[in-house]
Amino acid sequence: MEANLAWPLPIDDGAAKHLLAGTRLPDVALTATRGASVNLARYQERAIVFVYPMTGMPGVPNPPDWDVIPGAHGSTPEAEGFRDAYGEFELLGYEVFGISGQSAEAQHAFSARAGIPYLLLSDEKLVFADALDLPRFETDGVTYLSRLTMITRNGVIYRVIYPVDAPAEHARSLLQSLTATLA
Repeated sequence: MEANLAWPLPIDDGAAKHLLAGTRLPDVALTATRGASVNLARYQERAIVFVYPMTGMPGVPNPPDWDVIPGAHGSTPEAEGFRDAYGEFELLGYEVFGISGQSAEAQHAFSARAGIPYLLLSDEKLVFADALDLPRFETDGVTYLSRLTMITRNGVIYRVIYPVDAPAEHARSLLQSLTATLA
């Protein structure tokens, strides 16, 4: 579990129940942290696609009510968890992608600051999120994507994890479950 138990944990509100195995990812190009666009519908390999609300920026306060929104906290430790386990995901044959509604510039700055080796994809206009009807929440008039993870193959979802209640440990626990299915 997260170290700070004061932050409310997310509950399964059913907002991702429509994301069934066999659902095709939308044919949408998203700006990536290394400049090129990525279209996950056309990505012909296995991938871990984790969706997160936002990573913070040094010196910038969190949005209003962030501390009381279930599941809002944890994007930076989650991304760092995937960073730390990235080589192991690669060995299992998975590429890792992170998606948020943040701008490509904000994601690039975070990626450089945190040493993220995989691509972060910007869905700033929520086109990808709208096409999949991804769960979200709002605070101070801004919409944020709720945290979830899709395991995909050849542009098709075959497993969804929602909600993610321990973002800092999520990558490690997902890696363990994927390794267990191969054993």
